[in-house]
This record gives sequence, C-alpha cells and structure tokens, in this order.
Amino acid sequence: MLKQLHDMGLRAEHCYMAGLASIGISFASWAVSNRFEHSGMDRADRWGIFVGEWAPTFIALGNGLRTYER
Repeated sequence: MLKQLHDMGLRAEHCYMAGLASIGISFASWAVSNRFEHSGMDRADRWGIFVGEWAPTFIALGNGLRTYER
C-alpha cells in the first residue's frame, strides 16, 4: 500500500501537513458548530472529535511513507 501511495506522488510531508491541517479543521469545526448550530455542545464536540481522529491516521501514514522513502 505504501509503495502504491508513493508511486502516486504522495510523500510523508504531505501526510504530516494533512495531519496538522486536520487539527486546525477540528478546532474550527467545533467552534463553528458550537456557535451556529442550535444542537448544543454535544453536537459540536462530536464534530470536533470526528475530524480530530483524522490527524493520527495522517501522521501514521506519514511515518510509514517516511520509512519507505529511506
């Protein structure tokens, strides 16, 4: 799988940037949901946690690709 991702042009740096971006998007989605939706704090927390779970996945892919690139 890592070979195929690498052959498609995906690099470790891309995954690390995506992980960092997902942390920011997680906070932003929580803040927007908390402010503009009338579903309460529980719904905002779920949005933030959902997007926040992407970061470890991207970072793990980045680590795998970094190992493959060496």
